[in-house]
Amino acid sequence: MNDKKTPEDKSGKSKIERVLDLYTGLCEGRIINKAETALGFGVDGRTIQRDIADINRFLEERRTTGAADTREVKNVKSVDGYIMTGLEDTLLSNSEILAVSKILLESRAFTKKEIDGILDKIVSGCVPKESMKLVKELLGNEKIHYVEIDHESYIEGKLWEMAREIGPGPGKCNLLEILYQKQETSTEAVTRIVQPLAILFSEYYFYLNANIVEKNEAGTYVPKYDYPAVFRIDRIRKYRRLKERIRTEYKNRFEEGEFRKRIQFMYMGPLTTLRFKYNGKSIESVLDRLPTAKVKSKPTEQDPVWLLEAEVYGRGVLMWLLTQGTMVEVVGPPSARQEMKNMLREMLAKYE
Repeated sequence: MNDKKTPEDKSGKSKIERVLDLYTGLCEGRIINKAETALGFGVDGRTIQRDIADINRFLEERRTTGAADTREVKNVKSVDGYIMTGLEDTLLSNSEILAVSKILLESRAFTKKEIDGILDKIVSGCVPKESMKLVKELLGNEKIHYVEIDHESYIEGKLWEMAREIGPGPGKCNLLEILYQKQETSTEAVTRIVQPLAILFSEYYFYLNANIVEKNEAGTYVPKYDYPAVFRIDRIRKYRRLKERIRTEYKNRFEEGEFRKRIQFMYMGPLTTLRFKYNGKSIESVLDRLPTAKVKSKPTEQDPVWLLEAEVYGRGVLMWLLTQGTMVEVVGPPSARQEMKNMLREMLAKYE
């Protein structure tokens, strides 16, 4: 047995440790200056060159084995050192990290403890050392003044637990029995048997999108309604997986993206085709808010309004239309127009 140790440099590190240090620094986006690095390790410049060559051989071997790795270490004169190229294919840029962090803070989706932990991991794991101080300063004030939503419970762990229960596609899907707190101001909890379909995020909260199911005459679980329900994940007190499973056909598979286009504020209800007029200045904002909206007619001299039609679930869209004030008028269906009238009358009565 060969007990010969790897030779150490003057810093006390073996070649393996030195190469790993160099590799880690390059992966973090650092510039490796040959002279400074050699001095720091107590070796000559040719040793650092050989170490860099070893790293490039390692990366080349990864490419020959089929790994989708385009990284390569190059000596760039303009920065007076070695840098690793190809990192942009696998790492977030500083701008992307800042954007993602800002979106997370603005969402207010997590407790203060959770958001601090998530941002610390993003910054320490993705931001190059030379940019870390600036990124921390840019996020620092917002972290201090972050106001968390009054969640019923922590989200992170439960979010992944719920996601694991969602079936990969058509076939036999899991069924869950959940104990759900219905109202934020109430201690009332109900038990539901559900088929989990998707995890959604909207207006500060994460939701489990699921079919409420019940047994038919044959004793088989089937969906109770023609449309799914939504449950705030932080209000799910506990759940358990049932032994029974529910079978779904490919043609009836749940399309999360299509569903997301048709719901506003997570208010569920039957699928409806809503028609409304719009006389505001930014038709783009309406089309962005309602992805299924289609322009049926454009403004004319005789009728200077837009006529639009959109497929939507439930009455959440009416709540959004109310925020547009006099710029909108619901045309149909008659039930939606009447509901809009009723809400406006109730609002007006409060000011009389």
